[in-house]
Amino acid sequence: MSVIGQPLDRTDGILKVTGQARYSADNTDAKLAHAVLITSTVAKGRIASIDTNRAPSMPGVLLVMTYQNAMRLPNNGVPDAQPPAVRKLTLLQTNEVRYSNEPVAVVIADTLEHAQGAARYVDIRYEGAMPNADYTRARATAYQPDKMMGRAITTQRGDVDAGLRQGPTRLDAVYTTPYEHHNPMEPHATVARWDGPNLTLYDATQGVSGAKSAVAKFFGIPDNNVRVICPFVGGGFGCKGSVWSHVVLAAMASKQTGRPVKLVLDRPQMFGMIGNRPFTEQRIKISARDDGTMTGMRHDVISTTSTFEDWTESSAIVTRMLYAVPNQATTHKLVKLDIGTPTFMRAPGETSGCFALETAMDEMAYQLRMDPLAFRIKNHAAMEPQEKKPWSEKSLLQCYQRGADKFGWANRSMQPRSMRDGNTLIGWGMATATYPANRSEASAVARILPDGTAMVASGTQDLGTGTYTVMTQVAADALGFPLDYVRFALGDSSLPKAPVSGGSQSAASVSPAVRAACTQARDQLISMALADKGSPLFGVPGDDVRVSNGWVVSVSNPDKRDPAAAIIARNGGRAIETFATTKPGAEKQQFAFHSFGAVFVEVHVDADLGIIRVPRIVGVYDVGTLLNEKTAHSQLMGGIVWGVGSALFEKTELDARYGRYTNANLAEYHVPVNADIGMLDISFIGEADPHINPDGARGIGEIGITGVAGAIGNAVYHATGVRVRDLPVTLDKVLA
Repeated sequence: MSVIGQPLDRTDGILKVTGQARYSADNTDAKLAHAVLITSTVAKGRIASIDTNRAPSMPGVLLVMTYQNAMRLPNNGVPDAQPPAVRKLTLLQTNEVRYSNEPVAVVIADTLEHAQGAARYVDIRYEGAMPNADYTRARATAYQPDKMMGRAITTQRGDVDAGLRQGPTRLDAVYTTPYEHHNPMEPHATVARWDGPNLTLYDATQGVSGAKSAVAKFFGIPDNNVRVICPFVGGGFGCKGSVWSHVVLAAMASKQTGRPVKLVLDRPQMFGMIGNRPFTEQRIKISARDDGTMTGMRHDVISTTSTFEDWTESSAIVTRMLYAVPNQATTHKLVKLDIGTPTFMRAPGETSGCFALETAMDEMAYQLRMDPLAFRIKNHAAMEPQEKKPWSEKSLLQCYQRGADKFGWANRSMQPRSMRDGNTLIGWGMATATYPANRSEASAVARILPDGTAMVASGTQDLGTGTYTVMTQVAADALGFPLDYVRFALGDSSLPKAPVSGGSQSAASVSPAVRAACTQARDQLISMALADKGSPLFGVPGDDVRVSNGWVVSVSNPDKRDPAAAIIARNGGRAIETFATTKPGAEKQQFAFHSFGAVFVEVHVDADLGIIRVPRIVGVYDVGTLLNEKTAHSQLMGGIVWGVGSALFEKTELDARYGRYTNANLAEYHVPVNADIGMLDISFIGEADPHINPDGARGIGEIGITGVAGAIGNAVYHATGVRVRDLPVTLDKVLA
């Protein structure tokens, strides 16, 4: 029986629960020094003076690094590379201040306590200017960026104006989503060490290969002079997908002190310098005939970015592909503010865009007096509507049906405020979930060792998603070895290159490379046995042989069998080693690759107080083959929980007067806790995608959050009759 899809425990689970897993900040080194960042208290201006007279003389202090004494970097620390592959960082090359909480100095000492103590005595004075941080005032300056991460900034199909006039039922509404910040359990952390011209970084990153390349560019050194190591990541969610200022600053501090340096961000420093989900304003227009057929749609997005780098929240990309609308246009614009640059945050664009689109779809269904599920089915896209490509595989209709059956959707009454239990208003809402099925080039190496076990490796990452486990399963399946005979290694830029663990692409990209390398190794083992006169399999036809449980076995005569260790021992005792690189082929141009899901939500709202509870959520997903049912369920569960946070809790409050986030800590930045989460019923269609890769498996890290906020907002409307178009949905908005 294949181990693919089996709900196996994590291969790294024991290391994690016993505290043996070493995260970036756990790395120590001889003469390790500790660095503490000092960040700006103004959002715009320049440093007028820095008084470092006292701090350098304090116990254990090695260096106070400022713009006055920091090592000079090529081109003032602005490498010749385009964001977001290489971001525009703050590396103490000038005295300019561009946003609040921006790095302005680094104190390095022999202990963390000495560095923290000295940092309090670095007196920085600013010549501040009034920051431009008010979106409402700056909205008139919105502009269209030049590019959007390889996607079209605007799209149009058909005659949009005519389409919007055709349908007698029309919607014109504006939706907003707030600033949100990542808060993984592990904050950003870097340990930097120079050995002559070579730099080693233990860095909390979602992409060891990308970090290696980016850091090399900042220092103007060859990529091969940098090695990035990250075997475990304590959550990433997008913020660890790029190299940020602290990484290069740690390396600069190490260079200038001549010692290994550890730099760990504290929790308030996670707000500002390592990206966030930007504020979005989204206007959606829809027109439909009386039977529910949509005739036209327009989705215009404005989002915020920094003054020094364009980052576009691609919220309208979902609208382009999700429903069969013949006449449609989408646009994206930016507003520059004196804040840090936004970045990827779990399902960037899809999360905010799904909320707006799925809320608008619900509003249209009510105007049409149609069931919201029936309205979506009516406009189901049988092929990708923008580029007119067939789907690689799509089982969304099955998701709708199974989800509705499991939830009991047929028992829902249409009228808002019509379902209640005493003083509790009950609402049922639903939404569609979707995320692209991405795949990139990846490489892997496989070795069958002399003891008959195997080591397989790729320079990918495990953010806690289960990469160690699922790649072990793929390798064992391809080799024909027991799981406990296979060890999978990752998290080191010296290993074969793999893409960033972002865009839900790791499983879909790395698994074919692992399978290809392991298949080659297995075939070499078989060939070795068939050519070996000392093997019971000598002379057996090749098509009659397979590898099972670590033995080469004759299919027709199972008594003829030979263990891998014995075969290798008789043939020189050297490991079998194979290498493979795989990448998408012509199918990438021939098909549209997406995953889909249906989310059904029940909410309870206190009729007097407006308190919202979510007792149950049902989600059904079409994500291709499951490589591991247990880790897949865990991924979807985590995504849904974050969707609840996005819907009801998460909002970073920006004081526009000072350009400062006022709830930049875990006490005031609200996220769901166990008491906020009810029953989660998660299931999968399980239909393999025949075009994505040999296993038919897509990534699932991000689809779980999409659709959830829309479904919850729609359920709140059904419960209360109050439509909230601005996230988060809080009790004051319900009672307003």
